[in-house]
Amino acid sequence: MKKEERYQKLKEIIAIYLPEDVKVTAIEENSNFITELNINSANLVDIVLDVEDAFDIRIENEDMDEMQTVNNALAIINRKLSEA
Repeated sequence: MKKEERYQKLKEIIAIYLPEDVKVTAIEENSNFITELNINSANLVDIVLDVEDAFDIRIENEDMDEMQTVNNALAIINRKLSEA
């Protein structure tokens, strides 16, 4: 799976959890989950669980602490996939 495909799949997952006042077009690589996309911490956990399922990876608590932006999430996904 190419980087762009991973990004699109991640965007699809994030879009499910966006609040009504945030449009899907707001999801960019450097978007912050909490401050820019208004995703609460409970939904961020749901995103992590969906990412684990979608990419067949395991995201540890330390990884979750790093996951502030869409780019951070992509970096974690890429790192986990390369470790597999």
